[in-house]
Amino acid sequence: MSGGPGYSPSDGGTAAVQLGPELSVVVPTFNEYGNVVELVQGLRECLAGTRWEVIFVDDNSPDGTAARVRELAATDHRVRCVQRIGRRGLSSACIEGMLASSAPYLAVMDADLQHDERLLPRMLDTLKASDADIVVGSRYAPGGDIGEWDAARARMSRVATRLSRILVPEDLTDPMSGFFMLRRPVFESAVHDLSAIGFKIMADLFASSPRPLRFVELPYSFRLRRAGESKLDSVTAWDYGMLLLDKLVGHLVPVRFIAFSIVGGLGVAVHFAVLTTVFRLLGLSFLQGQATATVTTMVFNFTVNNALTYRDTRLKGRKWLRGLASFMLACSIGGLMNLGVAKLLFGQGFPWFLAAIAGIVVGAVWNYAVTMLLTWGRSST
Repeated sequence: MSGGPGYSPSDGGTAAVQLGPELSVVVPTFNEYGNVVELVQGLRECLAGTRWEVIFVDDNSPDGTAARVRELAATDHRVRCVQRIGRRGLSSACIEGMLASSAPYLAVMDADLQHDERLLPRMLDTLKASDADIVVGSRYAPGGDIGEWDAARARMSRVATRLSRILVPEDLTDPMSGFFMLRRPVFESAVHDLSAIGFKIMADLFASSPRPLRFVELPYSFRLRRAGESKLDSVTAWDYGMLLLDKLVGHLVPVRFIAFSIVGGLGVAVHFAVLTTVFRLLGLSFLQGQATATVTTMVFNFTVNNALTYRDTRLKGRKWLRGLASFMLACSIGGLMNLGVAKLLFGQGFPWFLAAIAGIVVGAVWNYAVTMLLTWGRSST
């Protein structure tokens, strides 16, 4: 029996078996309902003659993005949907999408239509014809441009690019690109060391590879978003900072613990601000001020950690209230441990500041470990 393109005889020679895709395009999504149809149509046009698939990894978008993708998949087997419940993050979504594929070539692009899908055939041809490990769509290579960015966004991109030099080669013009294609073995060699933090998966790949990656950059013009809203905000800058820290010191100290400690430091400032207001300005007793400041600080620390440190598994609704209760219980015990260790060491002749630091460290480690398991570790239940 003869078959069309992409088919080969089965072992028995009596049936046709469809070959798997040669290229998987992984597209992380959150609230991109208005863009997925046009993106799929663009892929159909530019990848004609190529065995390809597109894997949308959707973080449970409330606008129905996953349902829209499934509608497309019902009439086109090349369209797939991976819907994630209880976790978020562009980098981790890209990783899960690539792990769900068997294709020898993997591409990553955004769903907002700002990446030019017409560059994908050139990327694929470049990988096949060269020894490059990864082909990067660059806005800064000769012939590329950033489109109609305002001055603030262009400045933020330049700063992020300079910071990325600790992770990527100096001659990579667009290390912040989210549009690239790589060989599967390159991904598989780095996947176990990826941080999966934030939104810059390509920089993470360069930093996590066991050997320097050979790369080629192809220029393209960054386009305007067609529908939906930009996901760039101040939290993405935090995520990027955590990625850099993880690659620098993550092998020594968990980056979540660093973030947890930073939030704790901010909490100290909140504590003293509330204590000063209640005790000195409002004239209430010191005990009342201390109690008010302690409770306020616990709520502050929980809220900020939920929004930043555990952004990918953050709690909402009733889970937020249960999480707050478990956080306050754990931190109350941690506070007692802090006092106990500091008092014990001071009583044994240690200098007061060393005893205080030891108490703080013990309390912080307890709070981090217990809340990681008890508060956010059960977020999906």
